[in-house]
Amino acid sequence: MTELTRRDALAAGALASLATSLPAWAQNAAQAAAGAAAWDLTEIYPNDAAWDAARKGALAALPAIVKYKGRLGESAATLAEALALQSDLGKTIGRVYTYVSLKSDEDVRVAAWQEKQAQAIDLYTAFGEATAWFAPEILTIDKAKIQGFIAADPALKSRFDFYLANIVRQAEHTLSPEGEALLASATAPLQAPGDISGQLRSSDIPWPTIKLSDGKQVRLDSQGYTLNRDAPNRADRKAVFDAFWGAHGKFQNSFGATYNAKVKGDIFTAKARKYPTSLAAALSGNNVPEAVYRTLVAETNKGLPQLHRYFELRRRMLNLPDIAYYDIYPPLVSLDRNFTLDQMRTLTLEAVKPLGPDYQARIAKATAAKWMDPWPREGKRPGAYMNPGAYEVHPYLLLNLSEKYDGLSTYAHEWGHALHSLLANAAQPYEKADYPIFLAEIASTANEQLLVAYMLKNAKTKEEKLFYLGQQMENFRGTFYRQTMFAEFELKAHDLAEAGEGLSGKKFTDVYFDLLKRYHGPKMGLDPAYGNEWAFIPHFYNSFYVYQYATCIAAATYFAQAILKGGAKERDNYLSVLKAGGSDYPVDILKRAGLDMASPAPYQALVATFKDTLDQAEALLA
Repeated sequence: MTELTRRDALAAGALASLATSLPAWAQNAAQAAAGAAAWDLTEIYPNDAAWDAARKGALAALPAIVKYKGRLGESAATLAEALALQSDLGKTIGRVYTYVSLKSDEDVRVAAWQEKQAQAIDLYTAFGEATAWFAPEILTIDKAKIQGFIAADPALKSRFDFYLANIVRQAEHTLSPEGEALLASATAPLQAPGDISGQLRSSDIPWPTIKLSDGKQVRLDSQGYTLNRDAPNRADRKAVFDAFWGAHGKFQNSFGATYNAKVKGDIFTAKARKYPTSLAAALSGNNVPEAVYRTLVAETNKGLPQLHRYFELRRRMLNLPDIAYYDIYPPLVSLDRNFTLDQMRTLTLEAVKPLGPDYQARIAKATAAKWMDPWPREGKRPGAYMNPGAYEVHPYLLLNLSEKYDGLSTYAHEWGHALHSLLANAAQPYEKADYPIFLAEIASTANEQLLVAYMLKNAKTKEEKLFYLGQQMENFRGTFYRQTMFAEFELKAHDLAEAGEGLSGKKFTDVYFDLLKRYHGPKMGLDPAYGNEWAFIPHFYNSFYVYQYATCIAAATYFAQAILKGGAKERDNYLSVLKAGGSDYPVDILKRAGLDMASPAPYQALVATFKDTLDQAEALLA
């Protein structure tokens, strides 16, 4: 979601013509030498002065909102005017923030852009304060009166009907203005457990340093662990795991105290808003039935035999006498192939052809434009994202691509997000275009699935086929099974607390270790110290969030397989989800497309695809 100034057009043209004749590594070097991003932010604002003028204009417009306070129930026209003002200002402020955020991420060392980004955040805060009274006041209006307003006013009906219905739906969980203000003031202390946990991991724990078999000394903080957990030497992997999880174990009581406080904070919030459980409170925002969460956990457990089968296949492919937890990260097969940016684009366009000519035309046009900053360089923000915040312009993508398959996969993934936003923006007004996290990873993951299918179909050697099958299997392990295991841990921790049981670091470690044993099977070597892994997962401080990674990959797999095996109907069902944006509750959007996330079907479809992938890999090995 973020950005610097556009590079000189002549330099850009020279670089583009040069890049077409260079290998990927040289393209990277040329991009880095240019010292600027490849995207064109002048489409958002022509210059920095125009951005600042837009920011100041939005700030000056905020006081106009107060003239509607106490008047929202006056008439349909008044309500429509007030909501339009709120929405239009929100759209402008989103555009203001997007520009400066992209600028900041071009080079995080430039203090001036960090300062301007802080100004944009302050603008968002002021906007939130200026409009905080909307929902409470809307709830004072009779429900039938609101429905009459919607029926009588075209703007309310086309732009704000879902917004109003959602406020009314949550009426019993919305407090008085005083109560809402009190809960808002509790936000910072309720976030403290996550802050303290993060501080422990980042600065206070004396992380161990170990010597690897090649003589290299490595400090095992979070980054050191991630970089060395797939070490080629098995003894090195074991040493990394033993030292890293042992270090977490020494702080088990402190981590236990922080997570226990987080769980109790969730229970407090749920009770304050009159929800029966913490899970119900967390799922309420997107109106997700608890059956979705619980069916996901149940069906994933039924599918564990395929995961255990994968671990046995991994043992065979790595030529190991047995399998241990520290053996799950080394790559199964290496692929000695590099991809240029042009090749990434071409392969992605070929892979998504099953999505039809309209999708194909949109992604072809988008990937040819200056919407993306593709290569890593000094000072640039790491990672990858798609920023849809400039609704009336188009999405922007920040990437840090490698030349290997993971770079190609990231390219396809992020452009999946971008096409989701493009299709939603084209089909929906601003107020209904933004889609929730529950849907967000479906489009990106479906693109990855289509890419793997295309690459596998066109692979020339057994080793290449095994590589792509391995990528698919690891994706299922890490995104479906592992995230569901995390979700089950969260559920058990909150269930224990809500039942009145005392919680501690040791209790959390015991619960997590039991899950490790069940999910990884009786043949997996597991040291009890590895049960401390729960303390390493920062997502647990964003409660009941990670399950959506698992539901999204299940839905994406369901749709991808249906599209590859079916025809126009299956394709259009899937595209209807992308075009719906945030116009309805996500579970209902998916249900209209033929996928009930509260049923076993999507999870069974993923397990079946996992089984088929295992079958193919085993056949090749045979």
